[in-house]
Amino acid sequence: MTPLMKKDPICGMTVNPATALHAERDGETHFFCGDDCLQQFLNATAASQRAGPCVIVIFGASGDLTKRKLLPALCNLAAGGLLTEDFTIIGVGRRKWSDEDFRQQMRNGVSEIAAQNVDSTLWTNIERKLYYCSGSYSAPETYHQLSTMMAEAEKTHCTGGNALFYLSVPPSSFATITQQLHADGLLHEAPPVWRRLVVEKPFGHDLASARELNATLSASLAESQIFRIDHYLGKETAQNLLVFRLGNSMIEPVWNRTFIDHVEITAAESIGIEGRAAFYETAGAFRDMMQTHMLMLLALITMEPPASLSGEAVRNEKAKLLEAIRIPKPEDVMRDTVRGQYGPGEIAGKPIDGYAEEPGVSLGSTVETFAAAKLWIDNWRWAGVPFYLRTGKRLARRVTEIVVHFKSPPLSLFGGTECSPLGPNLLIMHIQPEEGITLQMRAKTPGPTIHTQAVTLDFDYSQFGKTPPTTGYEKLLYDAITGDGTLFHRSDMVEAAWKIADPILSTWASNPRKHLPIYAPGTWGPSNADQLLADDGQWWTA
Repeated sequence: MTPLMKKDPICGMTVNPATALHAERDGETHFFCGDDCLQQFLNATAASQRAGPCVIVIFGASGDLTKRKLLPALCNLAAGGLLTEDFTIIGVGRRKWSDEDFRQQMRNGVSEIAAQNVDSTLWTNIERKLYYCSGSYSAPETYHQLSTMMAEAEKTHCTGGNALFYLSVPPSSFATITQQLHADGLLHEAPPVWRRLVVEKPFGHDLASARELNATLSASLAESQIFRIDHYLGKETAQNLLVFRLGNSMIEPVWNRTFIDHVEITAAESIGIEGRAAFYETAGAFRDMMQTHMLMLLALITMEPPASLSGEAVRNEKAKLLEAIRIPKPEDVMRDTVRGQYGPGEIAGKPIDGYAEEPGVSLGSTVETFAAAKLWIDNWRWAGVPFYLRTGKRLARRVTEIVVHFKSPPLSLFGGTECSPLGPNLLIMHIQPEEGITLQMRAKTPGPTIHTQAVTLDFDYSQFGKTPPTTGYEKLLYDAITGDGTLFHRSDMVEAAWKIADPILSTWASNPRKHLPIYAPGTWGPSNADQLLADDGQWWTA
């Protein structure tokens, strides 16, 4: 066999790489003589990636999240061959449902709400694995019953004693459920048997409550058992950020203060609070979006390259980055942050209530529905580079994206020849609703004279072929079952984010009306947010 020839790993036949079929696994390319060998390889690869047996226990299973996101995501994982047959799902809730009631509710919900049609044979197989445990979250009897049901599931469905507990409940129930699970011995691990707990945000209301929650969880579980979920990090583009940065040699060398001028992160929604006044009155835009999702996106795009892609190596670098974000002083908050609240108006000729008129909102509420901030990272890579973050309700359109502005060339040779403004190179990472990456560059227009124009190089996921709709929870559930914590928040990351947020929130609380402009629905928020960049000679891309 010449050095240029390769051996088919299935049949051992010598093949020519230039003409052979090929596939990658673990960073290595393998070559095949034909379809049969390639399919055997792909089947073996899929089997090696399949999550192991377990019981998935969902607290708050009668709520919308289970039928809207969790069950459809598990169906998608099963359809993709990423779940073993040896699993079962136990819903826990206060409603007095039987197993059949639960199955009927989930059947109706998945058929009406799921992002794609679920194969009837697949659903029939999953439905027979659905069980329901009715009871109060504070009653020990509920957990005795759950323990019995888990033991039965181990016998009937061969779950191996492994369990993933998903808390789809209000934060006020986190401590109660965790303590009751611990008291009943349901969180005890005896390797190779594992027990894990998934917690939905918010992870505290401020730094003190976040530390209290962390202490409560750590009293019953090891940190490796705790999975603080962030659904934003389950989106394809968010997952692609590290691959894009670290898998392309042309990107990482310019990913620093020498070449990057500033970065924008926008998470905008066109809708209002949608009847969630009870939650929003205690949270506001900053706690809801910026302290959690947006700071973690910032950490993901600015962290140092990890030593490996193991969950702890990646999270170590995220934690270091969050600790390097400058803690704002009160005077910094007044200068470098903006808050606002949407007022009444019209969108497409339809009258829109202001936040103050929304049902359930307190009279004279000073809760912000818009927040923007300029942040700094005090480390060697990013010193002097401003990061502008903004989020809000009732904005011009729904979009989440990261825009990286590269510095302009040192000499503007083509400044007088442009057909369109000679702006900087931009790298735009679209996270939602469209997912993809755009690179804006300059190019000469056709013709005998030199004229330049901005052009874009676009990537979107359609280039991989037609992909089925997803809920955004598939990757996160799969990682929780397989024990990969890469995309989940660790306790030190949560506390580091609150250290940044607390001074901003406390300064705003001390100046509730002085710093709360009203903006019209369907706009990009208060004019102060534009001024935040204009003071630096910049502007928002959208």
